[in-house]
Amino acid sequence: MADTATHAPGTFCWPELVTTDQQAATAFYRQLFGWDVKVQPIGPTETYSMFESKSRPVAAAASLRPEQLQQGIPPHWGSYVAVANADEAVKRAQALGGQLLVPAFDVMDAGRMAVLQDPTGAMFMVWQAGRHHGVGALNEPGALCWTELATRDTKTAEKFYTQLFGWTAKVGGEGTPMEYTEFSNSGRPGVGMMQMPAQVPAHVPPYWMPYFQVVDCDASAEKAKQLGAHIAVPPMDIPDTGRFSVIADPQGAMFAVFTPRGQ
Repeated sequence: MADTATHAPGTFCWPELVTTDQQAATAFYRQLFGWDVKVQPIGPTETYSMFESKSRPVAAAASLRPEQLQQGIPPHWGSYVAVANADEAVKRAQALGGQLLVPAFDVMDAGRMAVLQDPTGAMFMVWQAGRHHGVGALNEPGALCWTELATRDTKTAEKFYTQLFGWTAKVGGEGTPMEYTEFSNSGRPGVGMMQMPAQVPAHVPPYWMPYFQVVDCDASAEKAKQLGAHIAVPPMDIPDTGRFSVIADPQGAMFAVFTPRGQ
């Protein structure tokens, strides 16, 4: 797919890893996806690792802050949604039953963001682009290709996100072990939602998870395992769509790899 310079409102535009060992995590993803990395200072002791593919930004990594560690927040991938106005998006989200965790603030000249929690408990960020629009590529090897919500209340989540971002929902999976909701933004599918598996412990909150496209799902999963990751869901087919695997990186952050059918 062609490079992307901007993102329509309602598009997942930036995956961001926060972790307990930024240096080790950066090395893991560089080896797994072949990403380059540019490390930028963001404070007296903190840095921001910007991942690049073919000189285009595709993701980033940062360290969990001390207060997050004290709260027991585990390593995870955070997901940003593009919006035209972060402050207006916050007001809308709150009116729809969402909670504001971090009020809108400027990230220097890069953009303006806020941290929110949907009514089912899943966290996400909204991003009003300034100098930084988000990922420079989508739907190609080494780039974000899908973002998926696992929640215990799919009906409430569907109502919230369709009203907040204008997504349209299509529910499928009839006759299969799991119902699945596909969301489209301006007619383009790119977001999914499923019921949280029953075996997930009750203390684990709903969460958004990024999918990264790869040339060979099985080979990428095996490479991730060799690099110290845990394979949470072994490679399997999605009928008429492609093949995916869910992986926990060496620090525990969950993500998925996906190879489209016919690639």
